This record gives sequence, C-alpha cells and structure tokens, in this order.
Amino acid sequence: MLDKLAGIKSRYEEIGEQMTDPASMSDMKKFVQLNKDYKELEPIAQTYEIYKNIVENISSSREIIKHEKDEEFKEMARQELDDLLAKKEKLEDDIKTLLIPKDPQDAKNSILEIRAGTGGDEASIFAGDLLRMYQKFCDTKGWKFDIVDMTEGTVGGYKEVIINVTGKEVYGTLKYESGVHRVQRVPQTETQGRVHTSAATVAVLPEAEEFDIDLNPADIRKDTYCSSGPGGQSVNTTYSAIRLTHAPTGIVVTCQDEKSQLKNLDKAMKVLRSRIYELEYAKYMDEISSKRKTMVSTGDRSAKIRTYNYPQGRVTDHRISLTLYNLTSIVNGDIQEIIDKLQVAENYERLKEQEENL
Repeated sequence: MLDKLAGIKSRYEEIGEQMTDPASMSDMKKFVQLNKDYKELEPIAQTYEIYKNIVENISSSREIIKHEKDEEFKEMARQELDDLLAKKEKLEDDIKTLLIPKDPQDAKNSILEIRAGTGGDEASIFAGDLLRMYQKFCDTKGWKFDIVDMTEGTVGGYKEVIINVTGKEVYGTLKYESGVHRVQRVPQTETQGRVHTSAATVAVLPEAEEFDIDLNPADIRKDTYCSSGPGGQSVNTTYSAIRLTHAPTGIVVTCQDEKSQLKNLDKAMKVLRSRIYELEYAKYMDEISSKRKTMVSTGDRSAKIRTYNYPQGRVTDHRISLTLYNLTSIVNGDIQEIIDKLQVAENYERLKEQEENL
C-alpha cells in the first residue's frame, strides 16, 4: 500500500509543479484539468503522510520493546504500539475508500430537472413538493438554487421545472436523486378520501462547462419571444425569453426566468451544453452499469427509486431497501441521511469491484 500511495504523492507533487509552469498557465483548458486533478489527489497525498508517519512510529515502538531494558519505558512503548496499530487499521480503511476511482463528474455543478409524471394534477403538485424539498436541501448545503425555466400546473405545482444548482460537489451528491419518485396520499382534489399514487421524474445532469463541449454557433438557432407568467412590468412587453434549438441533436431549451435577454441566454446555454453532454455521459453510465450488478446511481430516469407514503408517514428508497418514518422532515429537505446511505452502498460495491480486480 505504501508503494501505491508514494506513487500518488509523487504524481500530486508533479502536478503542483506543472501548475506553476507558464506553459500550463497559458493553456486554460489544461490548467483547469490540472487544478481538478490536484484537488482530487490532495486528500490522498495528505493521508499518505499521516499513514507513513504511523508506520514509522510502529517500527520505532517495536524496536524499543525489543531492545529496551527499562520495563516502565517498554510498557509505555507497548501502550503506544496498541494505539498506533488501531490508528493504522482505521486509516487503512479510510485509504481504501479514498483509492476508489471517483466519478470525474462528481465535482461539477448540476442541472436539476423535475417533471410531473402519471397522476394528472396531483403529479404536478407532487413535482412542486419535490422542488421545495430540493430547494430547502440546497439551502442547508449553502448551494445556489437558480430556476432556469418552469411550466406551472393547472391547480398548482409544476408540469416541469429546470434548476441550475451550483456549489461544492453538487453532482456527486444529487446524482442519487435521478429516477422516478412516487407519492401515495389523498389528493387535494379527492372528495372521497381515497389514497392515490402519482409520480414525478427527477433528472440530475452534470453541468457541462465550456471546456467540455465545443459548440458550433452555426448549429444553434436562437429565437426570442415575450416571457409569460409572473414577472412584473417586463412580462409580455419585452422579448427577453430565449429559445435555443440545436440542429444536429434536435435539442430545444427555453429560458424566461430573467428580465434580461443576455441572462436568459447564458442560462439556456448552460442547459443546452449539459443536455448535449448528457448524450455522451449516458453512454459512459450505461457502460458502468453493465459491469455492475446493483449500481445505486445509474441515472436511469425510468427506474422507480423512492416512494413517499403519507398515510403511514413513510419514505422507502427501493435501491437499498431503506425505510424511514420521518416523511415530514424529509419532504422539508432533510434528505442527507438517505444520500449518505446510498453513497455508502455504492462505495461498498465499488470497493468490492476494486478488490476483485487486484
């Protein structure tokens, strides 16, 4: 293990030197990639120094126990050795987790898309509930939650809403939310008190940066139109809303959230880049999924991942057979426990895969 960690530490130091090279600094795409690699290797390099120090101290303690004649001093060395061995075992478990290859997309910002599914008006209301749940969760993380576009439901909620979420490790956290979310409850429109099942689809895309996608402006048709819905005096009076159509893929993106046409264009371009990037990313996810039997975060939008049962106050995540009876706090944004357990399950799976390949 020391040899492998030493190799990573050497690579970490090499990247650090490359980042100070004027040639790297003048090539922005290369510099951004080096910076990402440096930050990714940093925790492993730091842990290596701690681990190496513990291994050296274990060796010193054993030498003292072997050669020291003072019994009191030897006893102190034995106690220190026991403590060091426990720390070494704990650190080795941490290192195994750190050495699991990370999804290179995890550090990216995200495009979060919520769409009402089966269930009519109740599905739109549920989509609105999910929107509030994610907004409150993002607030607790200190992430920026920026609505790009929305289509409201006829009796409340949303038929569709698209959000740009920016912050630290956003995609690596939210990616577990992709899939079909079901709700079981008595709808507001139900007069006889019967429980209905409705659904909404959540898609979490890694936000593509300009360096990830080389878009040809000639392939994009830009249309402007008057925004609709709430928004004050500018609604229906200025051509601030943007519609982008990407000819090669047929992807259409709209944005009317901002009063400024330039701001709407910027937001729409982010979504367009991410949608195009997703086409390639989907192939990557399919390749990984085919190698793993029970991958937690497949990104499959058709997979039923979670049920929110209001009569029983129960939330069930079907991927890891997790059931929690704190529905109220979960729909109010307290979803970190679920995400943590999903991350643990996926890391366990990836660790097994890594050990099998050794």
